[in-house]
Amino acid sequence: MPKQRSDTTYHSPGRITRHLMNPLVAGLTRLGLPLAGSAVLGVRGRVSGEVRTVPVNPLAHEGTRYLVAARGETQWVRNLRVAGEAELRVGRRTERVAAAEVTDPAVAVPVLRAYLRRWAWEVGAFFDGVGADDPDAELAAAAYRHPVFVLRPAV
Repeated sequence: MPKQRSDTTYHSPGRITRHLMNPLVAGLTRLGLPLAGSAVLGVRGRVSGEVRTVPVNPLAHEGTRYLVAARGETQWVRNLRVAGEAELRVGRRTERVAAAEVTDPAVAVPVLRAYLRRWAWEVGAFFDGVGADDPDAELAAAAYRHPVFVLRPAV
């Protein structure tokens, strides 16, 4: 397995999140009862080739959908970078999406701001005190720690 770069951030989920909350949210979402707009992301593992799943919060912002990695350089982020596509599932509806990482802070900052406005109650602790109402410069400084992906329908 590739080593994590030393300049990256990753907030590992605790036991309760890993073994209770994530499976609960994913299970309810698979049943068609998404919590706060959640979906189950399925992305092919970069090493195993097996599809890995995790609950995520897709964000619709100005007519485009995004995924934000609140916990930083997660395994799903690394897998999505390599795969470039994934599935989003809510209930019986599964959608294939192409994903491209946003590298321009001018695009990432408004997305992070909208994401924090919607889900700060859930993910704010992972942003090291940076909030939706902070100046653009602070959000831009946080952007490299929280990868953002733009989602498009897969062709």
